Amino acid sequence: MNITDAELQIQLENPRKRANAFSALVRIYQERLYWHIRKMVLSHEDSNDILQNTFMKAWNGLDGFRGESKLSTWLYRIATNETLTFLTNKRMRNLSSMDDVEDLLLQNLRADSYFNGSEIQLKLQEAILTLPEKQRLVFNMKYFDDITYEQMEAVLGTSVGALKASYHHAVKKIERFFADED
Repeated sequence: MNITDAELQIQLENPRKRANAFSALVRIYQERLYWHIRKMVLSHEDSNDILQNTFMKAWNGLDGFRGESKLSTWLYRIATNETLTFLTNKRMRNLSSMDDVEDLLLQNLRADSYFNGSEIQLKLQEAILTLPEKQRLVFNMKYFDDITYEQMEAVLGTSVGALKASYHHAVKKIERFFADED
């Protein structure tokens, strides 16, 4: 059954149809959101936990969703915020520098039985981990998810110009990472 976001939103507003509509919303968006989160935290287990938190926040926030943005934008915003909060908490728990957390994420990825990428994919993830969080997020959304700058603007609350600059800087840093590896 194909359902549009607009139809889904109408059903979500109806108390009798809300639970079924939310189940449909989860089916439609869970894989995309999982990979959006996974690219930031790299761990399957952490990604699943964050995804679950994302959908719990979405369910609890349904009454506050006014439809000023698309459902997908709203869900990506929640997932992004949950992911950034997770990374911040992980950093605080470990009381370590950003580099230490990135090393830990990379170690987790290497040990992750769900990661079946090649050595070059692992190197790309390592390069991406060298980016500042915002650049990493923008790079992942543009490069892997092919999300437009306009959509990112709605999710991240940052201007299109700043997003383009972040992506450009991220690409240059990744290129330098690979050049330095040679």
